[in-house]
Parts: sequence; structure tokens; C-alpha cells
Amino acid sequence: MKSLEESAVDQAEWDRVKSRLKQEFGESAFKSWVTPITVATVRNGEVELAVPTRFMRDWISTHYAERIRALWNGENPSVRKVTLKVEAARNAALAEAASKEKLAEKQGEKPAAARAAMPGSRAAASARAAGQPAFATPAAPVPLGAELSAPLDPRYVFENFVVGKPNEFAYAAAKRVAESDQVSFNPLFLYGGVGLGKTHLMHAIAHEIRSRAPSRKVVYLSAEKFMYSFVRALRNQDMVSFKEQFRSVDVLMIDDVQFISGKDSTQEEFFHTFNALVDQGRQIVLSADKSPSNLEEIGDRLRSRLQSGLVADLHPTTFELRLGILDAKAEQLGVLVPQKVKEFLAHKITSNVRELEGALTRLVAHAQLVGGALTLETAQDLLQDLLRAHDRRLTMEEIQKRVAEHFKIRVSDMSSARRSRAVARPRQVAMYLSKQLTSRSLPEIGRAFGGRDHTTVMHAVRKVEELVKLDTAFAEDVELLTRMLES
Repeated sequence: MKSLEESAVDQAEWDRVKSRLKQEFGESAFKSWVTPITVATVRNGEVELAVPTRFMRDWISTHYAERIRALWNGENPSVRKVTLKVEAARNAALAEAASKEKLAEKQGEKPAAARAAMPGSRAAASARAAGQPAFATPAAPVPLGAELSAPLDPRYVFENFVVGKPNEFAYAAAKRVAESDQVSFNPLFLYGGVGLGKTHLMHAIAHEIRSRAPSRKVVYLSAEKFMYSFVRALRNQDMVSFKEQFRSVDVLMIDDVQFISGKDSTQEEFFHTFNALVDQGRQIVLSADKSPSNLEEIGDRLRSRLQSGLVADLHPTTFELRLGILDAKAEQLGVLVPQKVKEFLAHKITSNVRELEGALTRLVAHAQLVGGALTLETAQDLLQDLLRAHDRRLTMEEIQKRVAEHFKIRVSDMSSARRSRAVARPRQVAMYLSKQLTSRSLPEIGRAFGGRDHTTVMHAVRKVEELVKLDTAFAEDVELLTRMLES
């Protein structure tokens, strides 16, 4: 059994770890996931933490346990492992205390925790007699509306959202809604393709509001869950409770609104809920894969309501934005990824940010688990399935576009008469790649580059082959472009 002094040291180490976690993950995620954790035991290099529910144990094990272990190891090098357990008794005690406090508040009494904190109270005297602190540590506050909401991903906060031209308008609108005490736009309607950041912004808004104004009741859920709740209320003949639940919130956030297309009864109830909240000055935030005007099988009344606020779209990402996202992901993973590898991924995976981040995670995991360097060859071998899904028939127009983008010149320069080295060298590379990667003849390649003679193409191919042998940096550029175009 540990002495009081040893237990105090363990608690002090945990307090410092919590402080670091709060800095890294932000106030909202900290309150939701870290505050409820207590230290059960610290023994033989293993820390056992206790949490009140199985869901919380699974979530923290997946998202936080390794980071907790690393931080605690920094405080105490003997700590090598962190595990979590569910303390059902503690959970029941918390629930019972919460129930008693609610009852006490209804009867106009002071909550039990407040009575125990009074120096002259019987509870305080009993605590002192048992050798326990008179001031009980309160349980982590459950955000208002959390019992109705879907869980929020602690990674999806504004600080982790990479902003670029394709998404800066939607990001600015989301920030305004999250930071304003007044209703700014009603509704805020975010739309865009899969994996462009809609859900990230929705979660970030909810996190920010809960952090800035804990008294506001924020409910975030998918349109599918809204429909299921509605159907269940109909089946149980409990529509009064359903209406009270959804019409008493301060901020209602519904993801993937397109799911209710064609579902007339759900649309009707959603329309009335929408109107009730707007009339009360409550905030509504919605997202979908299309703009309101392009949503199919949505009634005209509801469509008009969806368009009545601010509609903000998230455009497909640019190369620069994808590169920024990879930089942020690499920093989050704590690894150094070669620039050429990031450029390769940013060029090849263009339609979905989740796939882009997943590709980098796969490369990093392979390097850490199996060993080996992060190289272009590794990326091409490991990501064959993903890259194959993005394949399309290679054309000389595509080669010209990629080469021009890489060397930061205009595509029109490929066929122009300009002969400056800044233009001529990329043009020669594009001719060389056209010869290597397509079945086009030399005269056909020459015609595609401004009607040039086939001998010009032959000269360009020989020149590039010579430079590849002499200039390492130039060889790397050609290799990168080759892999991007052929894989």
C-alpha cells in the first residue's frame, strides 16, 4: 500500500499531465474527456486510470491513452503503460448525487455538494472524521444537450482546421456563429463534397460554443438520427416529449440534411421545429452535400427556409491547401515527412481530405511499425489501391498541366515561342515525359507543343537525360513528376 506522500506524488504528476493535455486539446475536449478521469493505481510502471462509463473508456483508449502515457513518462520515466477501467460504483454514485441535487434544487434546498462545503455542516464533520477532504471534487459537468447529441470528435476544433481559399468563407462564417452571443445567420448552411471539411466545422462550432457559453444547450446530430428520433416518438405516441426536446435547444446542428430528401413526414416536422427555433431567436446550423437549391425531393417551403440564412460552400481543395493539410497532419503525428512525399500525395489524391490524411497516416504507421524511410517508392508501393482509384488515362495535356504547375509557369507557355530558361527547361521536361509515358510519336508530341519539329522533341529528350545524370535536384524533380503521372 502506498504512503500518503507517494500518493500525493502520483496525483501531482497526473495534475501536470492534465495541464499539458488541456493546452494541447483545448478547453472543450478537456472538460468532456479528461476531467472525468481519476487515478486508480500507479504500480510497477503501470498507471491505471478510472472513468465512469464504458463508452468513455473506449474513446479515451483510442484517442488519448498513448498521449497520456508519453506525457506521464516525461514526468516519471518509470511509467511505461497506461490502462483504463470502468468504475461502475463511481458512475452510480455520480448519477445518484446528480439525482439528489436535482431534487434538492426543485425543493429550494442547497445541493449536497454545496452543503458539504459549508464548514459547519454535518457532512463536512463526517468527512473530517473519516480523514477525507471536506470539499468533494465535483464530477465533470455534462454539456447541456449532450444526452441528445452525437459525440463530438475532440480533434475537430477550429485550431486544427487548415484554411485556404476554397474554404475560407465557410470557415469565417462558422467562426462568427461560434463566437457570437447573438444569432448571426439563421440558418448557417454549409455544403460541399465528401471529405472537404463540413463535419469538422460543425464539430468545431459545437466545441467552441460549449467552451465559451456552457449554459447554452447545443445539440449536434445527423439528419438520420433526427428522423429515427421522430419515427420512434410516433411509434411510442410521445410526440410531446420529442417536440420539447428539440424546441428547447439554444443551438440545433444537423449534419447531412440531404438524408431527409423524399421523407415527407420528417420534412414536415423538421420544418415546424425550424420555424419554432427561428421564432425564438435560436441558432440553427445545417450541412449537406449540395446547396439548398440543388437538393432533390425537398419541399418548396423547407427549401425556402434553408436558403433564408447564409449559404456557404466548401470548394474542392487546391494543391497548396492539400499540402498545408499534410503539413498539419505530419505535425500532429509528430513525424518529419519528406517534402517530395507530401507533394506526391497532394498531387495524386485531390478529391477527399480524409483519404489524403489517411494515406499519410498509413505511410507513417508503416514506417513506425515495420521500419524503413518514408520515400516516394514506399508511398507508391503502399498506396497502390488508393492511387489506382484516382487513376485516369494519361494525356499530354495532363502532363503539360502538371509540369507547368510544378515549375510555376503557365500551361500556355508550353506551346509559346518563349525561349527563356525558366520556360524552356519545363517544356523540355514535359516533352521528355510525353515520350516516356505516352504512346505518341515524336511529330505528334511536337505538334502538341506549339507545332514544333520532331527534332526539337528529340533534342529535349536527350537534354533531360543528360541533366538527370548531372543534377541531383533536377533528377528528383523528374522522378517526382514521373511517379505522380504514372502511378
